[in-house]
Amino acid sequence: MSHPRPRPGHADDLMELRAAAFELLARGVADRRSPVHTPTLASIGLDGTPRARTLVLRGFDAAARTLRLHSDQRGEKFAELARDPRFALHAYDPAAQVQLRLQGVASLHTDDAVAEAAWQASQPFSRICYSIEPAPGTPIAAPMPAPQDEVVGRQHFGVILLRMHSLEWLWLAAEGHRRARLDWPDGEERATWLVP
Repeated sequence: MSHPRPRPGHADDLMELRAAAFELLARGVADRRSPVHTPTLASIGLDGTPRARTLVLRGFDAAARTLRLHSDQRGEKFAELARDPRFALHAYDPAAQVQLRLQGVASLHTDDAVAEAAWQASQPFSRICYSIEPAPGTPIAAPMPAPQDEVVGRQHFGVILLRMHSLEWLWLAAEGHRRARLDWPDGEERATWLVP
């Protein structure tokens, strides 16, 4: 006879829900096997259409409500966020049965302390990716060999810092789904339950 899992605190408490959501994001940084390690970032394309792509979550600062992603600054997402910094980020953890949807504003970092610290903390095999020529997304006649020079890559490396203004949480459970939204309109947190 199987016993049901104990009901998690986040099912009925908004502050526990925030703590659980932030823990999922922190685990997404630390654990490469976590599905939250590779969320989907959406931005507004230069042509006005929505664009989405999978990126690696490199950092999360709960106190500042910021997430750090790395990107080739020649890529479309960098140009899109430079033109319109609004973003949406989506992650789903099937084991936890939790969907996170974040919205906010991005800031871009290339030749500053934020970018340099992120570059220095990156693994050599990650740095090499940024040395590819020509720029990502350029049409080519045939697949290219892997790039080899991490030093060249630094000039193309950039950091995308996402500052979340809202976080929506959806927990799927047989005994009843739970959905909530956390907002920080003026730095003050507002939390509310939503109909799932």
